[in-house]
Amino acid sequence: MRIVILTYRGNPFCGGQGVYVSHLAREMVRMGHEVHCIHGPPYSPEEPGIVWHRVPGLNLFEANGNYPPRDNPLAAFTPLNLYERATSLAGQFPELNGFSWRAFLKLRQLMGQFQIDVIHDNQTLGWGLLAIRALGVPLVATIHHPLTIDRARGFDPPATFRQRLDKVRFLPVSMQGFVSRRISHIVTVSHAAARDIAADFGVRPSRIRVIYNGLDSQRFQPQPQVKRVPGRLLFVGNLQDGNKGGIYLLRAMARLPPPAHLVVATGGVDFQWLDGHLEALGLRGRVIVKTKVPPQELVGLYATSELAVSPSLYEGFGFPAAEAMACGLPLVAARGGALPEVVGNAGVLVPPADEEALAHAIGSLLNDPERRARLGRAARERIVTEFRWENAAERMVAVYREALDANR
Repeated sequence: MRIVILTYRGNPFCGGQGVYVSHLAREMVRMGHEVHCIHGPPYSPEEPGIVWHRVPGLNLFEANGNYPPRDNPLAAFTPLNLYERATSLAGQFPELNGFSWRAFLKLRQLMGQFQIDVIHDNQTLGWGLLAIRALGVPLVATIHHPLTIDRARGFDPPATFRQRLDKVRFLPVSMQGFVSRRISHIVTVSHAAARDIAADFGVRPSRIRVIYNGLDSQRFQPQPQVKRVPGRLLFVGNLQDGNKGGIYLLRAMARLPPPAHLVVATGGVDFQWLDGHLEALGLRGRVIVKTKVPPQELVGLYATSELAVSPSLYEGFGFPAAEAMACGLPLVAARGGALPEVVGNAGVLVPPADEEALAHAIGSLLNDPERRARLGRAARERIVTEFRWENAAERMVAVYREALDANR
């Protein structure tokens, strides 16, 4: 089968979507399929075996990464670039829609060179997907969670009025809902996300397939030879993202005595924002930030930590939680979205947005090494047994075949 996967941000440092596409594509290549990936900036490291097609676009993830390049000023005057520039200056989020039209143009070009069996969109859901659907090739879309969740988090405290207003203007919720209702085969990564997609986007539940993500348990595995640092907690993700519950973790940290300290592994952080909270909470010297951590170094951080914390108010799946569990690290997680599905009985679950409960759970585990060891073993066993990329790829190919049959 010849498969084309679309992802508007290819680089795994941008979050779970880059991880999802690279692992899924790799497993499909191992199964004998030909996989092409059309990706936007920041671009993925182009792994062998997958055919990569870069398309330009407005890069909102990296500083000074806006397209077009400065050495080609005339590129700014193409219709898509003018659209992206104007809408981003107006405080909106054109990245998804702009990429969807660039993907459509690239697909038309590729279809002039070879036959495509199925197209798989990864969370773009831009208006261009309606044009892609009209190409006559079966179309499948993954929705990790509906953008209504991100918008709702924008109204949670401690958001200011301006931040709440920006969330309403910024997120293209209506576009994604309209487009998703017109795609016959929707895939999501948890039952919690499936319920929210049906409720918030109006997609019929019968059109949604749940396929759990996998986890590279060979890369993420325990390192018993590495000594753990007493009191070290690990948080992996964007501390400022309202969905990730970072503010509640910082408040919980303020309730814990030393030697408890926090390591944050993140793609990037506004240090002015962080410094303000550290000063207000008396946490200076107890929070260490590491940016753009490569996978092997991240495994080392899991190995040196005594426990991981995932305080998310919502997760469509929760890669950092699964990675920590695969490394045999005990986990404290909030009951946000799909986290109870991932964690099961192999971790400690607390209510979302409850820094008191979070601090209590962390403190109890830090004082109980036997329980930490028991939970770490159970966590590793659960991930190795339940969450495998091979299984995810096989189930995804089955959905592709459903779409092919329906298209005929």
